[in-house]
Amino acid sequence: MASCSPISRLVLLGALALGVSLGGSLGGGAISAQAEQAAVHVMTDRAKVFRIDAPADTVIVGNPAIADVTMYDRMTVVVTGKLFGTTNLVILDAEGEPIIDEVITVTAPESDLVTVHRNTARTSYSCAPLCEPVLRVGDAEARFDLTSKQSQARTQMSERAAGIGQ
Repeated sequence: MASCSPISRLVLLGALALGVSLGGSLGGGAISAQAEQAAVHVMTDRAKVFRIDAPADTVIVGNPAIADVTMYDRMTVVVTGKLFGTTNLVILDAEGEPIIDEVITVTAPESDLVTVHRNTARTSYSCAPLCEPVLRVGDAEARFDLTSKQSQARTQMSERAAGIGQ
């Protein structure tokens, strides 16, 4: 590793750490392969748009901490992944009949995410192509809080510059 740049070293170490942490979780999952294939897959912090066959009247999400569901219109559903896990989505028509009854599985992004473990502290980076800290549930509290605070400050500065909320 002596010839690697500091960024390359970080990416390599993070990739190794990610491989180790994933390796421990691939062994017997609680969800069967059949149920996993039937689930709607959404990544954290990403949205998917779905069209439904009939106008929706009622939307129920089993655990709104895992996925957020928004009705764009009565025939269009937007599912946004919030936290890792599995929940369900039920959409009913005006007569209370189910239009959709689906499992939603929220997972981490499949690429460009590097996780670095130092003892018990975990830090996550989005590396596309440069590595920058990213907010991810489960990261070390101090790093998460610092990144969150900086992100909120940046959003507030942008909103003030755009004249939003004044």
